[in-house]
Amino acid sequence: MSLELKPGTVLARGELAQAFGLSQTPIRDALIQLRDEGLVDIFPQHTTAVSRIDIAAARQAHFLRRSLELEIVHILAGRSDPALIERLQAHIDVQRATLGEAADRYPRFIAADHAFHRELHEAAGVIGLWELEQRHSGHVDRLRRLHLPEAGKAERIVSDHQKLLDAIAAQDEQLARRVLREHLSGTLSQINDICERYPDYVTGVTAD
Repeated sequence: MSLELKPGTVLARGELAQAFGLSQTPIRDALIQLRDEGLVDIFPQHTTAVSRIDIAAARQAHFLRRSLELEIVHILAGRSDPALIERLQAHIDVQRATLGEAADRYPRFIAADHAFHRELHEAAGVIGLWELEQRHSGHVDRLRRLHLPEAGKAERIVSDHQKLLDAIAAQDEQLARRVLREHLSGTLSQINDICERYPDYVTGVTAD
């Protein structure tokens, strides 16, 4: 997910077992799960490798997340919940605190981003749908990881989160939905540019 292992990297079960201090059975099971999530390609009797980022799958994952979260913010903006506002603000504050740090801030930044959106799902009573989204988000999340280092991208994410929080706090359902739609479209609107910069990382590229 961090792209420390680039798409196409060969994964040797024996080396993984040694690195993690495990037998090959749990390594095999883990690789099968990663295959089911689209993150690993397994070629029987041949090789196992980190999958390329599937653009078509990323678009579908984005469609699923946008559809669900638009309904979630509609629900949350329709009621007053000061405790939720405080929790969401705390996640934003963590993200904002990482902006002045070095490039290794990204893991903390991304973790706070996920915590913010997970909090939205939990508050709406649909935490199970968050888990569903995560099982299908590998390709779009890796695209976001490629896009995040772009100048101003992290700052825009924090700004979007603050605008969304403010809209929910003000119980402005229409504004909350508009802000969320714009927020989630950021990386997907830059797919062509990302694919041009990382052609060896992606597959299933189609014109918009």
